Amino acid sequence: MLIGLFPELDAPGGVQRAGRHLAAVLTEFAANRGMECRLLTLNDSPQLHRMTLAGREFVFTGCERAKGRFAATALRAARRKARLVLAAHPNLAPVVQAMRIAAPRMKSIVCAHGADVWEPLGMLQRLALRHSNLVLAPSKDTAAHVAEEQGVPEERIRVLPWALDPQFEALISPGSHPVLPENFPSGRVILSVGRWLATERYKGMDTLITALPRLLTQRPEVQLVLVGSGDDRAWLEDLAEQTGVNRHVHFLAGLTYSEIAACYAACEIFALPSRGEGFGLVYLEAMACGKPVIGGLHGGAPEVIQDGVTGYLVPHGDPIQLATSLETLLADPVHAKEMGARAKQRAEHEFRFNVFAKSLKKILREQCES
Repeated sequence: MLIGLFPELDAPGGVQRAGRHLAAVLTEFAANRGMECRLLTLNDSPQLHRMTLAGREFVFTGCERAKGRFAATALRAARRKARLVLAAHPNLAPVVQAMRIAAPRMKSIVCAHGADVWEPLGMLQRLALRHSNLVLAPSKDTAAHVAEEQGVPEERIRVLPWALDPQFEALISPGSHPVLPENFPSGRVILSVGRWLATERYKGMDTLITALPRLLTQRPEVQLVLVGSGDDRAWLEDLAEQTGVNRHVHFLAGLTYSEIAACYAACEIFALPSRGEGFGLVYLEAMACGKPVIGGLHGGAPEVIQDGVTGYLVPHGDPIQLATSLETLLADPVHAKEMGARAKQRAEHEFRFNVFAKSLKKILREQCES
């Protein structure tokens, strides 16, 4: 038996999307080897869920936030001659450690994402992470945090970049025509996608707002569209008003995945000048739409964005440098489109789901056969 443990799968978000990718590949790998696959989630509802990703169906059951039930179910599954368990978040590592007591020969893989390993975890989580056979990280930057902050030996850390979502690829494929939300502005649009949370101001959406005045003096047609949701919207709206650019800043919340895809297709530039993306799936989505991308000169972004080739990398919290990079692209649309074309090519060649699936299957095979 193979076991997959997840915080949740039936919810929006980058961690959840990566989890669905892991679940689909884990299920396919088990089926090809004649093994049973059991997928459990902590936060989803307890009924049986069925999902399909890139033609791969997977089934999972939730525990409706009942941690005791989740751990007990995982332990029962481990006793059924479990060969391997994959946990899709470091917070689940202690459950993995308990399962290994019930099944000492079972191999274990734990996935890290980014902010979840920036700071030292609790003692139980750190110890459980260190006792895992392998920790997967989506970027070299995240892998470095796993080693430095959590004390995991480097030889037990593997970099596995996340992939472009197959559902998103279908939405932007030729013949597909996603419809823009009604309040999407006309003009030359700079787009950013991410959560508006006070705890995630490191994403740099405030810097995008403070950079706008330097652009609007020469280019009054520029509009900034911020797609997302969160408790920090009022703060960002106040900042836009104080900066005098509120008419050029548009907050779009509650969009469907199709509407978000349409926003990517309609924008001219994508920008998220974050100081700490563990990887940055939104960069991949913009690149797949052929857009030049501006990201932070920090975290995992430099491993996705090629500075000066597919976009630009800027220091976090520097509105002057950000405005300069944006103006460079706005002033030369031909150059911007060339960058976008190179970005699209890279997304298609290096970050397709099939590339991710092949790499993960190799890792699973190594662990099962070792």
